[in-house]
Amino acid sequence: MKILHLSDTHGCHHRLRDLPDADIVVHSGDFCMVGTEQEAIDFLNWFCDLPYRHKIFICGNHDDCLYGAKVDGLDPNVHYLCNSVIEIDGLKLYGVPMFMGDCVTDRQSRNYARVPDDTDILITHSPVYGILDFDDNINYGSEELLHRMSALNLKALLFGHIHAQHGLIKQSGIIFSNGAIMNSTYDSLNAPNIIEI
Repeated sequence: MKILHLSDTHGCHHRLRDLPDADIVVHSGDFCMVGTEQEAIDFLNWFCDLPYRHKIFICGNHDDCLYGAKVDGLDPNVHYLCNSVIEIDGLKLYGVPMFMGDCVTDRQSRNYARVPDDTDILITHSPVYGILDFDDNINYGSEELLHRMSALNLKALLFGHIHAQHGLIKQSGIIFSNGAIMNSTYDSLNAPNIIEI
C-alpha cells in the first residue's frame, strides 16, 4: 500500500500541484492557519476532490474550529479520524487529533492511552518525543506518546507539527513520517512524503 502523507498545509493546499499517485492520502492536521470554519470548509472541499481511493484527515492545533464538532456529509471514501479507527485493506489506521483544549488538560494523555494495541498506522499531529521533533534546541514531541508506543507494534507513525523536521526515517522497524508541508519560516512548501507499507 502506498500512502501520500501531508501535514501543516496552513491554508496553502491549493498550491499543491501534481501530487504523486498513492492508494491513500493522509493529512495529519493544521490544514487551517487561524482555525476558522471557512478555512476548514475550503480545505475539505479541496481534500474531498483529490483523486485518491481513500482520504483520511485529523485535526491539529490550528484546527480548533472542529473541536467537538460532528463532521458528517463527507464522501464515503473520506474519513475524519478523531480518536477513532478505520480499517483499509486489512490495515488499522487510528487518528489522534491535537486540540488545544485537550493539551491544556490531561485529555491528550488519555487520548494517547486509548490507542488500540492492534493499530498498524498511527496518525497524530504531534511527533513522538525524540524523533523528527527538534527545533530551537528543544524536543517538542510527546513523552506520553513515546510511552504508549512501547506497547504497540506499529508499522508507521504519521505526524507533523514541527515544520523544521520534515522528513522520513525508519527506526526499530517503524516508519516515522513528519509530513509538514509548510517550511519553518512559512515561506515555501516541502514535498509530500510517500510511504510504502
